[in-house]
Amino acid sequence: MNKHVGTEDFAKAATGQVGVSRAHESAHLHVAGRAYYTDDIPEIDRTLHVALGLSPVAHGTIKALDIEALRDMPGVVSVLTAADIPGVNDCGPVVHDDPILARDTVQYLGQPVFAVVASDRRLARKAAATASRVLTIEPLEAVVTARDAHAREQYILPPMHLTRGEPAEAMAAARHRLKGSMVLGGQEQFYLEGQIAYAIPQDDGGMKIHCSTQHPSEMQLMASHALGVAANLVQVECRRMGGGFGGKESQSGLHVCVAAVAASKLGRPVKLRLDRDDDFMITGRRHGFEYDYEVGFDDAGRILAAEITMIANCGFSTDLSGPVMTRAICHFDNAYWLPNVAIHGFCARTNTQSNTAFRGFGGPQGAFAIEVVMDRVARHLGLEPLAVRQANFYGFEGDTTPYGQRIEDNVIHGLTDELIASSDYRERRERIAAFNAASPVIKKGLALSPCKFGISFNLTHLNQAGALVHVYTDGSIIVNHGGTEMGQGLNTKIAQVVAEELGVRFERVRSTATDTQKIANTSATAASTGADLNGKAAQAAARQIRARLAALAAETYGGRAEDVAFVDGTVSANGTLVRFEEIVAKAYVARIQLWSDGFYATPGLSWDRVTMTGNPFYYYAYGAAVSEVLVDTLTGEWRLVRADILHDAGRSLNPALDVGQVEGGFVQSMGWVTSEELVWHPGSGKLLTHAPSTYKIPTANDVPAEFRTRLFLNDNVKDSIFRSKAVGEPPMLLGFSVWLAIRDAVCAAGGLGADPELRAPATPEAILAGVQSVRASGTRDR
Repeated sequence: MNKHVGTEDFAKAATGQVGVSRAHESAHLHVAGRAYYTDDIPEIDRTLHVALGLSPVAHGTIKALDIEALRDMPGVVSVLTAADIPGVNDCGPVVHDDPILARDTVQYLGQPVFAVVASDRRLARKAAATASRVLTIEPLEAVVTARDAHAREQYILPPMHLTRGEPAEAMAAARHRLKGSMVLGGQEQFYLEGQIAYAIPQDDGGMKIHCSTQHPSEMQLMASHALGVAANLVQVECRRMGGGFGGKESQSGLHVCVAAVAASKLGRPVKLRLDRDDDFMITGRRHGFEYDYEVGFDDAGRILAAEITMIANCGFSTDLSGPVMTRAICHFDNAYWLPNVAIHGFCARTNTQSNTAFRGFGGPQGAFAIEVVMDRVARHLGLEPLAVRQANFYGFEGDTTPYGQRIEDNVIHGLTDELIASSDYRERRERIAAFNAASPVIKKGLALSPCKFGISFNLTHLNQAGALVHVYTDGSIIVNHGGTEMGQGLNTKIAQVVAEELGVRFERVRSTATDTQKIANTSATAASTGADLNGKAAQAAARQIRARLAALAAETYGGRAEDVAFVDGTVSANGTLVRFEEIVAKAYVARIQLWSDGFYATPGLSWDRVTMTGNPFYYYAYGAAVSEVLVDTLTGEWRLVRADILHDAGRSLNPALDVGQVEGGFVQSMGWVTSEELVWHPGSGKLLTHAPSTYKIPTANDVPAEFRTRLFLNDNVKDSIFRSKAVGEPPMLLGFSVWLAIRDAVCAAGGLGADPELRAPATPEAILAGVQSVRASGTRDR
């Protein structure tokens, strides 16, 4: 049974509507199946459906397309190609190298080449499925691995380099040195709700688009560019998503643009909803990374010098690969002081789907590398891996990262000490050693992995947000902000913030759909900044309304405006207590503005992308996890039997939601490094793992029987929203403890000095290969 320990501490400390565990604002709709998603919107009369015709080869030149054969198929109304796009044929979010529909060349197997518009979805998909028959493509050589692209110096962006200290000299002088290579696979977002867009023509050439996206403003601009019209003619709305995980930050764009172009050309509503197989084949995912590293260290395992080359499989276009690699470089240090370091990042161009944002946005890929290094250093020296990690932790205050940011609030020492004690780590380590000595086949493993994760967008100007708060004359309240709800509980937290500021109960506040006609020029709901940015903007709006109401109360009842109190639905002024709705009604009669906008920009951020130095993050979130596994050394099968997590969410806005995010991130991370394997056919370049039957995400059965999650009580040193900390992405580093525990068990199968090669994901096949390698090395059994 799951144990959520520690959330009670936050509830007791709460004074109002924040810091309290509340159910997700749409939970009752979710469980009843009544929550409206894009596909649930009632279709307008004469709605058409569009499906995409996909390239059957990974790389080639388009020679011909038999459009007439497609038009003659049942139900087909129209066929669109790149030539039918009235504006710009591009949906690249940063670099304009990502066509909506391929024009002359196809760059990956599954790339959209044409779009079939039909009277219903089934007929559209049936026609689109004939792509291999109606397309004539002359094949070109395809590169499908990052290593191959790196060897050819085939990149989408120039290489990135960050150096601190004198790594070469320190490496040469180090008493111990290790070299190695490592493979870390990519990861499919596997959101429950796939990519979908519903475009509805409006008056005067306008277009309203309902879509499942983390970035409505970007979708608005992409659609306006594709249509060749001004942005004010395009409205994008998103009430909620069935998951995003980064996969709907930029890659919703292609689908939005196709639906909008089709609707504009035909003058009828058009819906595009991808089949799961097509979603896998068309959209990108987390970048897989490969590493080459060398590390120098002393007898205690302290890192004296480190040099690492990171090669990311970016796919055929740039998408968000630049900032993903930047964040990977900035998170290679994780929680460790690295005095001399050289980091090299290469963004390899391959003939695969263009990889994109995924929860953690490169940070987990960077941190994973140093965790592998720490584990290898410990094995080399015969030391306990936790001791080596602790020896390399940042100091308590004042250390700087390789990119030059000073760490102001380092709680990793106290946090890990608390987790070590509460998880009985040391006692369990002894018990596991005894178990392994007596068990020749089944081996246990135990590991602790820490987390230090920077919070803010890499690109400074994205760290801004707006919000609107309306108070109606009956005292009910609406809040609208630029963030999107994808199940993480953002709307719930924002409503809590507004309720707290206006001194009313949570139930009085309602969050509405994200809409580009209400809040303009928004940033994506990404980088774990949703509550930080939009919460502050909503707070600013609510405070302006409260100030106006306080001034009226003081004028009406006497006293000073700054002494007026708003508590539990009442307003107290100079000894007079009135209901909130009464003062609101008086304000309306007095013609006092009862709505306000709010704006927030994160202070103190800077980044020089040339030198790769600055202060890219507002603060850091910390955490640690201890995982215990059982491994069958005959089959490579394994099971997680217990997980203990302690995570720093600052002064949590909603402990229940934050615990859910921590646990969800941990399980998603565990799946990435253990079971979620992406396989491309080396000849054709086809993604072979493109359905639930071949791509294994974790299920409820993979969650351990003992799952102990607590929040670390720690006020944010920065002026975040009510001193809380972001919680969406940092837990993606905590699942590394499962991979490390598996590696620990594999080492036990080999004996003292075992240092297995274990790739990630650590599938049963990979685990079995690791066991066989350490047993073949001739090390003696423990």
